[in-house]
Amino acid sequence: MAELVGEVLSINVSTEKGVVKTPVETAVLAADLGIVGDAHAEPGIKQVSLLANESVDKMREKTDSPLNFGDFAENITTRGLALHEMPIGTRFTIGGTLLEVSKIGKECHHGCAIKVKVGTCIMPLEGIFAVVKDGGEIRRGDKITVPGVML
Repeated sequence: MAELVGEVLSINVSTEKGVVKTPVETAVLAADLGIVGDAHAEPGIKQVSLLANESVDKMREKTDSPLNFGDFAENITTRGLALHEMPIGTRFTIGGTLLEVSKIGKECHHGCAIKVKVGTCIMPLEGIFAVVKDGGEIRRGDKITVPGVML
């Protein structure tokens, strides 16, 4: 058994739903809630949204407009992991926290700016949600580890 390792490129938050999120250096994940201070922090299966930068790159190829971290309203932008290929129930760590994949695909909200601009959006196919099992502080640059994965 080995482990898969990725990296947190950006942590993104907003105080209201349906808007682009703003990158921050650090955030606190609260168990059974999500990112403290983020508009989407609430109990349920959609506590934290994640999107791989590799997925964003697919969208960058379809537009001349810049696409920045948080533009898809994702809480965490990653590198090095095919997030959408991780089955529901997969547990992973970011720094000292523990999360569990709870949903694959994030529906675009009505009037999604990316979908309007590009004609499509990657979030419904490759964005994921996770629930926070063990909270703590996370930082940009933290390793993301998926332990016990058969390679």
